[in-house]
Amino acid sequence: MATTVEVLVEAFQESGTPFMVGHPGGESVEIMDAARRADMRFIFIKQETAGAILAATWGEITGSPGVALSTYGPGTANMANGVAHAWMDRAPLFAVNGQFSDHVYATGLRQRMNQAALYNPITKYHVSINAKTVRHQIRRAMRYATSQPPGPVHIELPEDQSLQEAGDMISDSPLRPNFVDVVPDKDSLKETLVMLKAAKKPIIIAGLGIYWCKAASEFVDFAEKLGAPVITTTKCKGVIPEDHPLRAGCIIGGTLERELVNESDLIITVGLDAVELQPKPWPYTLPVLTLASAPNLDAVIPSTQEVIGDLKPLLSSLTEYVGDGSNWGEKAAKDFQNKVTKALDVPTKGMSPGAALITARSVMPRDTIATCDAGASRLLVVQKWESYGAQEFLTSNGLATMGAAIPCAMAARLAHPDRPVIAFTGDGGFFLTVAELQTAAVENIPIIVLVFDDTEIGLIRVKQEVKGVPPFGIGLGGVEWEKLAQGFGADGYVCDNEKALGDALQAALKSERSSVVVAKIDSSCYVDQFNALREV
Repeated sequence: MATTVEVLVEAFQESGTPFMVGHPGGESVEIMDAARRADMRFIFIKQETAGAILAATWGEITGSPGVALSTYGPGTANMANGVAHAWMDRAPLFAVNGQFSDHVYATGLRQRMNQAALYNPITKYHVSINAKTVRHQIRRAMRYATSQPPGPVHIELPEDQSLQEAGDMISDSPLRPNFVDVVPDKDSLKETLVMLKAAKKPIIIAGLGIYWCKAASEFVDFAEKLGAPVITTTKCKGVIPEDHPLRAGCIIGGTLERELVNESDLIITVGLDAVELQPKPWPYTLPVLTLASAPNLDAVIPSTQEVIGDLKPLLSSLTEYVGDGSNWGEKAAKDFQNKVTKALDVPTKGMSPGAALITARSVMPRDTIATCDAGASRLLVVQKWESYGAQEFLTSNGLATMGAAIPCAMAARLAHPDRPVIAFTGDGGFFLTVAELQTAAVENIPIIVLVFDDTEIGLIRVKQEVKGVPPFGIGLGGVEWEKLAQGFGADGYVCDNEKALGDALQAALKSERSSVVVAKIDSSCYVDQFNALREV
């Protein structure tokens, strides 16, 4: 008969995830051995937060929950930020922590922690595994992790349950529900079609839910039928190819964006989750048509009409039944792009982050997957880097944690081993997960990391300057980048102009190894750019 850990490993593999990632403890030995015997890969990460972000990003890309493993106590505490990322960025994740056996927990104090209390606010479900019920528990956990909006579940594995014989179920439910999509007919969409027909200048805001329903193609067809300009959230860059004439840009949260939206007479949100928006009140009085697969429970977006259903058949039906739009979108999108470009065109003395991004986009292949860290440089990456396909841009947006770019890039390379992957990060974010360069080297997960080196925590310097506070406590620098990269098994390049940067990226593409490409940038442009776009 199968043991508890064998049942868990079998479920992980059946769900479509061929690896575990984590930093193990003594109580993890049994589940790791079960993984070894089942030919399930184990990726030994150097820092638990990075492991959870990597696993969550795998879940985000594939829809199959990633598996992140940590020990009890300090490992659990250290992994919490990565689990919070999965929670706020809506990624399916199994966060597996070891735990003391009940009798040890009842009497011991050292490393004892109420792990459920720590994780309950940032997970959809908590379960402490029991051998007798493990088959049911993992099925329930799978449904929580993958139901919309997806997210992390916390699986606690007590030491004394690992090798016990797993109990049987009289009749096993499928690991995942067997959903049947229902295609809405024209009559059921009557009110929605009336609303769409009345709009002469609709605008579309695209969000994460499109990916949950695998509806990117249907979304583009819908936008084209309406002829409406499309603004995407940061997480949805590429859901409409960014050289498409209807693509306006990404949500900024500032005046330029509001000018565009207020030109319209109907806002259509498609798969938009309020966690993707800037933490500001909804600034529009226009009517809102919400199309989503999960209801808007936060009441942040004041929907005039809310249509809930699987977006794939819903968008297909609307595209079929709605009349052709006014095609105002192409000019509106182009005008908005020009305004953003002008706002970002701030003179610098050295290589600007924008120039570095234009160079990177000209060198990297069209099918490159990009990841991006939080920080001042992300504003430029989001606006200057173009993505041409769904889920070709990955970042932490809901949590917006620093240190996400490298583990996100590793997950992307695992999911797409034959495609180039580039991670954009500031020097501050890079240092948070620098040890994972060694993981990438040992595990043969080659990525390109482009570091914007401005020798400071740029976003905080921007906020200090805007608030009239002198720079303090934000300095970085003094790094020998080539030696650092080589020490972790990667190639290193330092560039202070666009030509050198282009040459370094070309060399990195040809290499079979991970590469750290450092762009020495002049970040003096940030304050003016932030003021123009996002009202810091």
